[in-house]
Amino acid sequence: MTMTLTSRERVLRLFRREKIDYIPVFSGMGNITVHGLEKYGWKFPEIHTDARKMASMAASTYELFGYECAVVPFDLAVEAEALGAKANYYTHATEILYPTITEHPAEKVEDLNLQVPSDLAKAARIPLVIEALKLLKSEVGDEVAIGSHVLGPYTLAGQLLDLSFLAKAAFKKPALVGALLDTLASVLIEIIGIYRRAGADYITVREMGAGPDILSPRIFQSLIMPPLKKIFAAVDSPKVLHICGDTNDIIEGMAQCGADVLSVEKKNRVAETRRKLGLGALIFGDLDAYNVLVLGGPVEVEKAVREAIEAGVNAIWPGCDIWPTVPKENMEALMAAARKYGKL
Repeated sequence: MTMTLTSRERVLRLFRREKIDYIPVFSGMGNITVHGLEKYGWKFPEIHTDARKMASMAASTYELFGYECAVVPFDLAVEAEALGAKANYYTHATEILYPTITEHPAEKVEDLNLQVPSDLAKAARIPLVIEALKLLKSEVGDEVAIGSHVLGPYTLAGQLLDLSFLAKAAFKKPALVGALLDTLASVLIEIIGIYRRAGADYITVREMGAGPDILSPRIFQSLIMPPLKKIFAAVDSPKVLHICGDTNDIIEGMAQCGADVLSVEKKNRVAETRRKLGLGALIFGDLDAYNVLVLGGPVEVEKAVREAIEAGVNAIWPGCDIWPTVPKENMEALMAAARKYGKL
């Protein structure tokens, strides 16, 4: 008998390592499109500060294209704002500009007097994300998996401090940086719990600032892995670890951090990662979210999907946020190619 699953069933069964019908197409990161903005008539700056608009946009990629998730938030400033950083939402911009941190609580690690709110569920924009998750759960939660994400401890530290000073301190003052990362891990554990209780089915920890392009494998092992292990030991499954760049040199360390899934991007050589980790590992990737999905055409998209499946991914998963200007025909080609090549 042919198995026919809903998007939600397909994704959650994959996380549980149960039999599925097709390799799913989804993400733990931003996957909104200008087509969703047009559908609802929202302006891009509005969707970061209004829970109703945030939820509508998160669901729109599923509604328009069958993309198999709805994920909030869309930017990378939420946790840093809750800890005292200031963000610019570019409220008057007519082009696509994501909120960015414009004022750090401190420049250097030794000058950071970290103030953790007594109730993180009420801090900065976290209540908006909570409300958006609740709306998604009630409105599309029976059809599609609901996801959320947080920054990894080191990447979050890079939002609270001057990044160049942080990178220097990672080499020269590892104990000081390590203590900060441990504290941030505790904060992130609490935020993840808040998001899960609000309705997130799975969480992605985005430690993109700690890849081998930025930090050595030795620093990764000594400084980055301990707080990641702390997070994944404390939070419920499903849980995903994403790190940008060519992660082949640290992929075995990533696997030891305790996530259910490793998310990789195009610079990672998936076939090599698969050989290192074995058939039992869940590897999501490695679709080029900009050069192929936005700048390419349907032919390039289909080729990329086929190659990712042949290399051994368990889900077609963009290696970063989908840039919102992705052409409609490329989204349609993405979904069609996954069904063409991903039947199990």
